[in-house]
Amino acid sequence: MKDTPVDCILETKQLTKEFKGFVAVDKVDLRVKRGDIHALIGPNGAGKTTFFNLLTKFLPPTSGAILFNGHDITFEKPAQTACRGIVRSFQISAVFPHMTVLENVRAALQRGEGTSFHFWKSENSLVHLHTRARELLAEVDLQDYADEMTVNLPYGRKRALELATTLALEPELMLLDEPTQGMGHEDVDRVTKLIKKVAAGRTILMVEHNMGVVSSIADRITVLQRGAIIADGTYAEVSKNPQVIEAYMGTVETTLQGAH
Repeated sequence: MKDTPVDCILETKQLTKEFKGFVAVDKVDLRVKRGDIHALIGPNGAGKTTFFNLLTKFLPPTSGAILFNGHDITFEKPAQTACRGIVRSFQISAVFPHMTVLENVRAALQRGEGTSFHFWKSENSLVHLHTRARELLAEVDLQDYADEMTVNLPYGRKRALELATTLALEPELMLLDEPTQGMGHEDVDRVTKLIKKVAAGRTILMVEHNMGVVSSIADRITVLQRGAIIADGTYAEVSKNPQVIEAYMGTVETTLQGAH
């Protein structure tokens, strides 16, 4: 059954990006259903990061269209797209290391209010943001770390803080770029649970290599190879797709089938 426009929060139509004759994203038709955790997977060089860069306007497309909530946003500036509620969390932790955990979230809340972070603002003028900042820290299980210097946080907790700063911008669609990259097993489990928790009432599109993460939380999976979609469906459907298994050079059969 085809999604109605109300169900579909993000759609790309024949989205294409070429670099001097090299096609990095090749006529991609993607539909992200509102409220889903949608995973974008594929081998290295498949075009996943370029696709994210097109969605967030860091790159202009060669051709095709991007629709968000039914509006054509293909040629909007990055700031316009962010204002619509598309917020990206980067592969590299994007937090201020020499501010406390609470101050990082507060800075993100100021940005969400349309005011830039002012290092010279008095503490009293920021009190109204404290309650919301603490609520966001509780949402990602960092309430006990509020006064800790961010530089001292373990890596997995830094990623949790990044989730909190992303949530501070009140995204309607969160783009998570390799949220568990470089983590040990314990941190992967913790961050996976956090993503599932914060997904309530939101839509998430994530690039992720860890098939255990994808299999446990993704409602739908799209597989890219050489910039083109080779499979799209549930984990059960995608993991049995011969093209997907071949794309991962045989390793995905054991990886995908064994992820549960």
